[in-house]
Amino acid sequence: MHPEQPTWTPAPADPEQPRQVRRILRLFRPYRGRLLIVGLLVGAASLVSVATPFLLKEILDVAIPEGRTGLLSLLALGMILSAVLTSVFGVLQTLISTTVGQRVMHDLRTAVYGRLQRMSLAFFTRTRTGEVQSRIANDIGGMQATVTSTATSLVSNLTSVVATIVAMVALDWRLTVVSLLLLPVFVWISRRVGNERKKITTQRQKQMAVMAATVTESLSVSGILLGRTMGRADSLTRSFADESERLVDLEVRSNMAGRWRMSVIGIVMAAMPAVIYWTAGIALQMGGPSISIGTLVAFVSLQQGLFRPTVSLLSTGVQIQTSLALFQRIFEYLDLPIDITEPERPVHLDQVKGEIRFEDVVFRYDGKSGPILDSIDITVPAGGSLAVVGPTGSGKSTLSHLVPRLYDVSGGRVTLDGVDVRDLDFDTLARAVGVVSQETYLFHASVAENLRFAKPDATDEELYAAARAAQIHEHIASLPDGYDTIVGERGHRFSGGEKQRLAIARTILRDPPVLILDEATSALDTRTEHAVQEAIDALSANRTTLTIAHRLSTVRGADQIVVLDAGRTVERGTHEELLGLDGRYAALVRRDAQLEPTT
Repeated sequence: MHPEQPTWTPAPADPEQPRQVRRILRLFRPYRGRLLIVGLLVGAASLVSVATPFLLKEILDVAIPEGRTGLLSLLALGMILSAVLTSVFGVLQTLISTTVGQRVMHDLRTAVYGRLQRMSLAFFTRTRTGEVQSRIANDIGGMQATVTSTATSLVSNLTSVVATIVAMVALDWRLTVVSLLLLPVFVWISRRVGNERKKITTQRQKQMAVMAATVTESLSVSGILLGRTMGRADSLTRSFADESERLVDLEVRSNMAGRWRMSVIGIVMAAMPAVIYWTAGIALQMGGPSISIGTLVAFVSLQQGLFRPTVSLLSTGVQIQTSLALFQRIFEYLDLPIDITEPERPVHLDQVKGEIRFEDVVFRYDGKSGPILDSIDITVPAGGSLAVVGPTGSGKSTLSHLVPRLYDVSGGRVTLDGVDVRDLDFDTLARAVGVVSQETYLFHASVAENLRFAKPDATDEELYAAARAAQIHEHIASLPDGYDTIVGERGHRFSGGEKQRLAIARTILRDPPVLILDEATSALDTRTEHAVQEAIDALSANRTTLTIAHRLSTVRGADQIVVLDAGRTVERGTHEELLGLDGRYAALVRRDAQLEPTT
């Protein structure tokens, strides 16, 4: 539950970074019209803001010395108007850029969620739930500042820097050279800091994913039950504290990485006005060209105006470098290969009769290990019933997962009404095959909402009819809130048998022609099993039924029983025929008889 975490080591520079940056920029392509408007607003704001020092120069050099009150009033009004326009442009660009950023985040969240919905069951069996949640919540959430404000900040600050430098050159090119001497050094420092933070951020996000997985597993209803009954609550708390301590260290390192170097940049930039005054004074004393007070004050004002966007630009570069680590983790999920896909021209069946065929089926989980299923040939006629039995690990559940394409075969094929299930569209398969498994999943929602998950437009009467068929209507009706009763996390407000009957009612509402019962009663006591079995019998009527059975008492009436062992078919026939063979099936029946409780 708490695997040992690797220590952080600096990673080499990513040669894929330019391609990754281009991919990030493509995310904004659908919104280029709005971004063009933002660019225009940024440019207008930058031009208006750099006009203020020139107005100030005229006030100090002309309007005040010459006593021109009218000109002074006009120039002062221009400075006020400049401030108003800059603020208005800033609000508008923030509104548009934030909207664009949130849309990009929405696109990313939706893309990742949609990608995961298309992954095969194998992906989720090897990936911790908390890891998936962390990618969607923490990683995409961590990019919010980048996609909502960083892009605009980058354009705004870059425009401001260029416009300010041009204005400074127009005032005095020599002072401009003095002001910009250290700028290349500052850029180099910021890039070093950005690379450092990117490496730490990658490890920090991994640690956050580990913590999310720990919380998801240990604070679920099942996790609490396991922790309490095993006396591990204190141990789990200590383990969580250790994970949190690692995160604290990474957060501190992330925030402090390069902080002193960036502070030095700030100190130097803040000291530049003094350098400018000193340079102008020394130049005057040494017989150099004189500089007017208005020019000097206007230049220092521009230089101070250059300080804010330059530092912000350097910080933005650091933030972008950090965000690249988050984008990389998201792109990893977006680039996951999809194992289960529709063909280019899928087959759609309007009416499904329900004949199932397994034709020389072979299945391996990773394509390299030994086969879980090997040379399976089984035919289930439409409306017929097949029971699959065998010891644990013989491949029973895996066989049932091949019909709805939770996995794809490694060899051979599985057909539905003569069509390879890999050639069918997903809608046909979803309508055709219903699954009731041992592990019933219910959402933390009302009974009605859980049932309508199978058929969103179902009427109340249809809900009641399905619940009656599953023999659960009377129990639901007796609850204080009836069908509006919240089932609780994973349905823990209901017993195992009640949850199974709710799952059966949900499948009845779906009304699939093919039904798969994957050990649907194996976790129930004998008395509850009989009640659920009656509901299953009602559900199975007139449907093609594939039953994966642990308790053989539930399969005696099947049209055909297949015994699997080590992924191979070792016996097949009816209950009576297999008993007559006195082989594997007969041994399993005798084992069950010994395990049956006596009354």
